[in-house]
Amino acid sequence: MSGSGNDFILIDNRQRILDIDPLTDFVRRVCTRKVSVGADGLILIEPSNRVNFRWRFFNADGSEAEMCGNGGRCAARFAVLKGIAPPRLSFETLAGVIEAEVEGRRVKLQMVRPSGMELNLRVRIDEEEHRLHFINPGVPHVVEIVEKVSRVAVVDLGRKIRFHPRFQPAGTNANFVQPIDRRHLKVRTYERGVEDETLACGTGAVASALIAAAKELVDSPVAVETTGGEVLNICFQREAEGFGRVFLEGDTRVVYEGHLWEEAYQP
Repeated sequence: MSGSGNDFILIDNRQRILDIDPLTDFVRRVCTRKVSVGADGLILIEPSNRVNFRWRFFNADGSEAEMCGNGGRCAARFAVLKGIAPPRLSFETLAGVIEAEVEGRRVKLQMVRPSGMELNLRVRIDEEEHRLHFINPGVPHVVEIVEKVSRVAVVDLGRKIRFHPRFQPAGTNANFVQPIDRRHLKVRTYERGVEDETLACGTGAVASALIAAAKELVDSPVAVETTGGEVLNICFQREAEGFGRVFLEGDTRVVYEGHLWEEAYQP
């Protein structure tokens, strides 16, 4: 499945058909493009005794992540298509319980409450000072406001921010944001775990909109234009200590369904 250009392998693992432990090598191999399926990440749908299901989300490098906005939208629609959950549903993540509403291809997620916001961090990279902003809408994100996203060397600068000592040991995603008007942003994102620029990042779109709002550059709702050209809609409420009732909405796409041969993940 694809969510705004982020592509994922989804597996219904409620019957524990995938019992490989650890999963790191399996995930890394099947997510490798040109020699296997290829994807930005892999999602397992598993049983939950609290809500409709539990997910496990893995980045392409095999690391398990707390949350992924576009992956969450794909997981919600997958669960509805497979009869696992109704159109209004909830699922467990490492970041907390996520609520979702599915209407056809369109999915709206209510995100966990953002935490850890820090504005105007002065960070030196290659002898140049950058003014960065940090927020965690489920996973850590750094945002830099720029004049033209098209001019940013996203992979090079994003990697240096991702591995900068200021953001260790967890590391961070890096977003470069160009405000267009009070309701519109352009964003390019370097994703931790994928270790490259991706066509879109749901939590990155959320982080970018919230930081831009904290900097008094935008108002809710915000249309976030991604590298892939699709637009994600972000809604939120301003609160005394940050933001609440944060929603991410956009389209999803089912690409194919099939049987994975052992050759796809063998060394």
